[in-house]
Amino acid sequence: MRSLTLVLTLAAPMVQAAGIPAPLTDDDFLPVRQDEAELGQLLFYDPILSGNKEVACATCHHPSEGTGDGLSLSIGDGGRGLGPNRVLDMANLPEQRIPRNAQPLFNLGAKEFRALFHDGRVELDPNRPSGLRTPLEDEMVAGFASIVSAQTMFPVLSADEMAGHYSENEISQAVRLGTLTGEGGAWDLIARRVAAIPEYADKFSAVYDHISSPDDIAFTDISNAIAAFMEFEWRSDTSPFDAALRGTAPLPETAALGMELFYGEAGCASCHAGKFLTDHSFHAMGQPQVGPGKGARFETNARDEGRFRVTGDPADLYAFRTPSLRNVALTGPWGHAGAYSDLTAFVKGHIDPVAGLESYDRSQVVLPEAEFADWRIMDDPAEVAAIAAAVSIEPVELSDDEVTAIVAFLNSLTDTAAQTGRLGVPETVPSGLTIPNP
Repeated sequence: MRSLTLVLTLAAPMVQAAGIPAPLTDDDFLPVRQDEAELGQLLFYDPILSGNKEVACATCHHPSEGTGDGLSLSIGDGGRGLGPNRVLDMANLPEQRIPRNAQPLFNLGAKEFRALFHDGRVELDPNRPSGLRTPLEDEMVAGFASIVSAQTMFPVLSADEMAGHYSENEISQAVRLGTLTGEGGAWDLIARRVAAIPEYADKFSAVYDHISSPDDIAFTDISNAIAAFMEFEWRSDTSPFDAALRGTAPLPETAALGMELFYGEAGCASCHAGKFLTDHSFHAMGQPQVGPGKGARFETNARDEGRFRVTGDPADLYAFRTPSLRNVALTGPWGHAGAYSDLTAFVKGHIDPVAGLESYDRSQVVLPEAEFADWRIMDDPAEVAAIAAAVSIEPVELSDDEVTAIVAFLNSLTDTAAQTGRLGVPETVPSGLTIPNP
């Protein structure tokens, strides 16, 4: 009998087993003010932050899709609809798909998260004036209350995500001219839009002591409120796995076997460790590359070289941040480019990355139909070989039954209360614009 089947009858927290984390507590999370979160909730669902007033944060991060959008690669500005039903707006076509899969938002208020995005390009750095390392470098302003707040600045500046293209609106034009910060910059223009709405102006002055008039509202105030909402809304620590950790309810037998494999011979916990099932590091796992890639505008290839783009270290080629696995069953498609829409297929590809890359089934993607060159990398044997060559982990041999058990364990990480959220989707937003909803 496998040793960790003690989970089936365990009456006390099972932290004594090797590698299994202690239960989550309030000390693992940053404190959040509910009034700030309630203001952030309205902003998160309000398209007022996007250049053409058609895309909200919730367009690509909706609770109905596990705080993602259910697509392999998102369509922001230039799309219509929500989730897998989103289609291109033929009157306002995007230039390309958003290059990477929309990441889930669970537990972003945890203290141990120190880098965000697939490549970790937003990181805490106490040696910088802003306390953060970001692609904006010296243009980065102070005032972002957390790393979660800082990450909100990028989607609103991205043409294909929220800003819109070229001269479609004043924000996209500012981005095109490279005017991001300061008076008349893209962030300031967004803040002035919000401040011009009386209900928002009143709420900001009620929440923040330093705001006494609409003119005092800055983009950092907007981003701080949105961050507070995300940290408050999607804290996740009431899954069956959490109940087992606390000794209040055992895992089902198959999930318990999967947990033993996960923390044992399958080696999953070598990267997916700790309370949030991530080592917060970066690994090359041979994931198939779909879509436009993540090169600079002047580059013509479709590569996504991952962490290498941040560090310049060849050892980081094709390495991506280890995601937290909490609620993983809700957050597909999986992989930095959303290459897998079936969790079992993803696990099988993950335990032997090179073989998984070679045998990859392209029908796994979930992409709105468009005339984009989505398979340029996968159609090039040299490019596929480069991705495979970066893989450094040894393959693991598991039977189909063992894979099934691991998937059962991954399903035990689903927290239905966190999926719904604490505040939920508002009925209306102060701008009067249409809220993204199924």
